[in-house]
Amino acid sequence: MDFAQLLHNAPITSVLLLANVLVGIYTLSANPELIDRWAFKPYRVIREKEWSRWVTAGFVHAGFMHLAFNMWALFLFGPYVETRIGPVRYALMYLGAELAANALTYWKHRDSPSYSAVGASGAISGVLFAFCLFEPFSVLQLIIPPIPVWAIVFAFFYVAISIYASSRGGGRIAHEAHLGGALGGLVLTILLYPAAVSIFVEQVVARFGG
Repeated sequence: MDFAQLLHNAPITSVLLLANVLVGIYTLSANPELIDRWAFKPYRVIREKEWSRWVTAGFVHAGFMHLAFNMWALFLFGPYVETRIGPVRYALMYLGAELAANALTYWKHRDSPSYSAVGASGAISGVLFAFCLFEPFSVLQLIIPPIPVWAIVFAFFYVAISIYASSRGGGRIAHEAHLGGALGGLVLTILLYPAAVSIFVEQVVARFGG
């Protein structure tokens, strides 16, 4: 799929991909000070009323590999979810997942003056879990280890690993935000597109109902 086709079929995903890539390249190569200025810093957002950090943190990344991994995941799952629920619902779900991700980060690190986190992975976790509502048994090919798994199994281990990484300390990548974003994306997709529940249940029954 070329970018023109992607833009036509999934305009919100296209804009998010382009914005993240452009901001990522600029901040990582030309203006790294902006990363710190836009990072999510729970201690400051309330005390200093730096409300914009709730959104800006989702557009800056800790490195090019961090950016590439997130954008690859968004490219894989975003267009499908957007076409299923529509651009407006998708935009609301993505933003809501980002806010939910940062809310959990805030709750955990609100008393830590030195903590800061960056990255779109919280919102993308929401996109991934929304995808699982529609395609829980879609087979994904992992790279490490190189095995095929169901999307719902991948999502489970994705969050489990994020929780483990968070407990071990994750530097500037907000691993605990993956859980918040996943739950936010799941709940918002159901609220915005209630038919997703019956679609999910029908597939589970068809798979295991005998």
